[in-house]
Amino acid sequence: MVEGDLDRPAELTIRQVDGHPFAPFQVVGEPQPLADVRLVSPVLPSKVVAIGRNYADHAKELGNEVVPDAAPITFLKPSTSVIGPGDRIQYPTGVSHDVHYEGELAVVIGRLCREVPAARAADVILGYTCANDVTARDLQKAEPQWARAKGFDTFCPLGPWIETDPGSPLADDLAVTTTVNGELRQAGRTSALLHPIAELIEFITAAMTLLPGDVILTGTPAGVGPLEPGDEVSVAIENVGTLTNSVVARG
Repeated sequence: MVEGDLDRPAELTIRQVDGHPFAPFQVVGEPQPLADVRLVSPVLPSKVVAIGRNYADHAKELGNEVVPDAAPITFLKPSTSVIGPGDRIQYPTGVSHDVHYEGELAVVIGRLCREVPAARAADVILGYTCANDVTARDLQKAEPQWARAKGFDTFCPLGPWIETDPGSPLADDLAVTTTVNGELRQAGRTSALLHPIAELIEFITAAMTLLPGDVILTGTPAGVGPLEPGDEVSVAIENVGTLTNSVVARG
């Protein structure tokens, strides 16, 4: 468990959890400086359910029409695409020549659930983390399904931790920003989601059971763009944290 003030990252500490984080547990031992440990992905989901074109400005920047009252666009990213903070995004040179970042708020499910009404969505959420829905844009445009474009190994960075108290149970008005090499590329707020989190949970669980640790990617605001080997990309979400990864050519 990470404890402390996010505005003072040098003072954050970490303590051991005795038990499973998806069930009652105890925090034990003495606090240790967070800087002394390496964080891995805070969860390895059985599946990542992602939502496409959930911000109107992003849909428009890619030339897609925003249809009022249309159902959410859903797709899956494999668990093998998940990496943690500080891990390297591997650019699949020779397969894709146009890899993009997509900074997003991610919802982490805390209990097995199915057919969850929107009014009870908060009951099944463990917390929130930052995500980068890395995308081979040229493959996405060329192929009718997005599984390959979105599913490469390392194409789903998550982290740096799961925030269980982001200020509101459904994280309905948080700033989402993405920087590349320190330059601001994306800036949006979750209040602009076309399909808010409670609606997404109701929609997804009407079709499939979600397991503890499963992740929902809620969509990306406008400003997506290319990454290149050597870049450093950071996704920051208000009251949640910052996820930073470097990009390397896949060997």
